Amino acid sequence: MIAEPSPAAIAELAPSGRLRVGINHGNFLLVNPDSPHGAPRGIAPDLALELGRRLGVPVAFRTYANAGLVADAVAEWDVAFIGAEPQREHVIAFTPAYVEIEATYLVPAGSPLRAIEDVDRPGLRIATADRSAYDLYLERTLRAATLVRAAGIPASFDRFVAEGLEALAGLKPRLVADQARLPGSRILDGRFTAIQQAIGTPRARHAAAAWLAAQVAEVKASGWVAAAIGRHGVQGLTVARS
Repeated sequence: MIAEPSPAAIAELAPSGRLRVGINHGNFLLVNPDSPHGAPRGIAPDLALELGRRLGVPVAFRTYANAGLVADAVAEWDVAFIGAEPQREHVIAFTPAYVEIEATYLVPAGSPLRAIEDVDRPGLRIATADRSAYDLYLERTLRAATLVRAAGIPASFDRFVAEGLEALAGLKPRLVADQARLPGSRILDGRFTAIQQAIGTPRARHAAAAWLAAQVAEVKASGWVAAAIGRHGVQGLTVARS
């Protein structure tokens, strides 16, 4: 059953009369890469429009090149579609995840690395997209390896190749495409994390956060999210379990 928004939730989610939605245009799984900034298409934009419909307000998209810029712009949006990470929780209240994306490593031809745990060793360098959800996870959990950051996913691949780094961290669906560009490279089995893609709202908006959490539970249980994944033909996404 779809939870009706309370007057407090509507006031917090659309104080300007519109639902301002922050979108990470660089997330190619949730936003179709060929869609224009300001008018995105894909799973996340579809869900944003569905939220606007349920609230009874128009949606105004604010699109950004990467997740870090979305998080920085919390004053510019009412909700945002972004990976839920502890480093962001002091300013953003997150719903439970609606989809999960596996993150793992690509290693070059001839690499001796065979397992995820092999990568976190002294002297090993890992290319990563600066301030992506998986970059924040690795920053929090790595003990010995060094992160080598680049401004975005394509740039992290370029740096991995140009500097001869030992591993490239990334979303598994993207790494499959990168592997095809780099003969002999391998994707390590398993995952170092599963990115929890959620909906966020500014931290102090308690009524908004509660209503959004209820909407996420409903769109997962009703099959809405699974249908959106199928409609856009996205590989590498799964409906989040919790």
